[in-house]
Amino acid sequence: MLFVRRDFVSVYKQTILGPVWFLLQPLFTTVVFTIIFGRIAKIPTDGLPQPLFYMAGVVAWGYFSGCLNKTSTTFVSNASIFGKVYFPRLTVPIANVISSLITFAIQFALFLCFVGYYIASGAAVRMTPLVLFLPLLLFQMAILGLGFGIIVSSLTTKYRDLTQLVGFGVQLWMYATPVVYPISRIPDKWQWIVSLNPIAPVIEAFRYIFLGAGTVNALQMGMSVGITLLVLFVGIVLFSRIEKSFMDTV
Repeated sequence: MLFVRRDFVSVYKQTILGPVWFLLQPLFTTVVFTIIFGRIAKIPTDGLPQPLFYMAGVVAWGYFSGCLNKTSTTFVSNASIFGKVYFPRLTVPIANVISSLITFAIQFALFLCFVGYYIASGAAVRMTPLVLFLPLLLFQMAILGLGFGIIVSSLTTKYRDLTQLVGFGVQLWMYATPVVYPISRIPDKWQWIVSLNPIAPVIEAFRYIFLGAGTVNALQMGMSVGITLLVLFVGIVLFSRIEKSFMDTV
C-alpha cells in the first residue's frame, strides 16, 4: 500500500491542477482523435458518436499502457531500495498496476458521464449486460501489462536500449490496436494480426459492452487470454531469476 500511495501521489505532487490532469489527458486526446481521425480522415466508428468511440479506446488503452510503462522500469527505478533491504520484489510492479487502476477509475468515471450524456440525448448507444465482465477485462489488461512490463524491466538490467524502445514502441502498438478505428475496418486478410495482438480484442470488447457496437470474436478472445497467460508466466519466471543478481548489472 505504501508503494501504491507513492506511485499515485508522485504523479500530481507539486502540480497546480493535481488529479485533474487525469481527466484532462483522456479529454484532450479524445478531442484530437475526433478532429484528426474522425473529421479529417473520416474513419468510420461503427455508427457510434465519434467522441464516445475514441474516449472508450483511450481510457481502456490508457490503463494497459500505464501498467506496461510503469512496470517496465521496476529494476532501474527502484535499484536504490532493492539494494538496501530485501522484500518480495514483485510487490513493486503489482503496486504499479494497482496505482494505474486508481487512475483508470477516475478516467472511467469521466467516460461514464459521456455515455450517460449521449444516451440521454438519444444517440445509438446502449450498455449491454456484459458490463458485468468488466472486472475480467480489467484483470486481463492488468496482467498483460504486468507480464510485458516485468519482461522489459528484467531485460533492461543488461540492455538499457530497451528503455528507449518502450516509449515509442508502446505508441506504435496503439496504432496496431483498434483504438482509433474499429476491428470491422480491418480487411479480412489482415485479421490474423488482430489474433496475434492480445490487447486488441480486449479494447474492442470494452467498447462493445459499454456502447453496444463492435466486433467481438470468441476465437480472438481465447487466443488473447492464452497469450496473456503465457506472457505473464514468462515474465514471472524471468523476473524471479533476474532479481537474484540484478544489482551486479544495474
